[in-house]
Amino acid sequence: MRRLLAICPDQGLLNALSTGLAGNDLVISGGNVEAVRRLRDLAVDVVITDPTTSVTEDLALASELRVVRPGVKVIVLAPATTPEEVVAALRAQVFACFTPPFDFDEIVAMVLSALEAVDWRHGIEVVSGLPYWMTLRVSCDLLTAERLVRFMTERENSLPERDRDLLMTAFREMLVNAMEHGAGFDPGKVIEVTAARTERAIVYHFRDPGNGFDRADLAHVARTRRPEEILDVTLEREKTGRRPGGFGMLLVKQIADELVYNERGNEVLLIKHLK
Repeated sequence: MRRLLAICPDQGLLNALSTGLAGNDLVISGGNVEAVRRLRDLAVDVVITDPTTSVTEDLALASELRVVRPGVKVIVLAPATTPEEVVAALRAQVFACFTPPFDFDEIVAMVLSALEAVDWRHGIEVVSGLPYWMTLRVSCDLLTAERLVRFMTERENSLPERDRDLLMTAFREMLVNAMEHGAGFDPGKVIEVTAARTERAIVYHFRDPGNGFDRADLAHVARTRRPEEILDVTLEREKTGRRPGGFGMLLVKQIADELVYNERGNEVLLIKHLK
């Protein structure tokens, strides 16, 4: 049995955690000082911060908690984030970060991932952390991908919610595609991801260590857009343990304004124009 400590959760989050964490121990703390004290007495695997405290306060708390329990994973809940705070959270090796409106199911899913995670701490390395230019080195596994998408969702919180969700769908597909086809989901290999913002566009650059994307998949997608055919091929790929392949790229092409590959096919720019 693993243990989660939640600091001042509201009733909605408490209900979701109580339902979703069956078989694990849930401990409630009334504040940060009490949380540090509880960690001195209890072996805690994951801490969820107080949703009313700032990211800066939560990162200071995370540092203090790790003095007591070096292996503890911290999931930050905060009223708001800035791009600078997202970078700070990544550098502080926070497990994930959420701001309102909270999706309790997503938080519970991330908590479950954190409870099971073992070798995760160096999954995301910050190479450049400027607000308008962030470059990361990312290990090639699905847990790291889900964590990075969560951080990127917070980084792009100035966008309208629907636009942000669509953009993150495209970002995730490009990231996981690079991990799958470029690195075979080998966690020992690294994808380099850059997120840049200009006055007119958001630009994501992905570079993987592979030999390039599967052009046959993309050629097949180009020949059809019929939903029933897409579904048939997707189901067939799932039967053999493969992801949707080029059909995920079809979705990306519908969301992105520009998608540009290098000659080798292992680097790509995803560009979204700002309105």
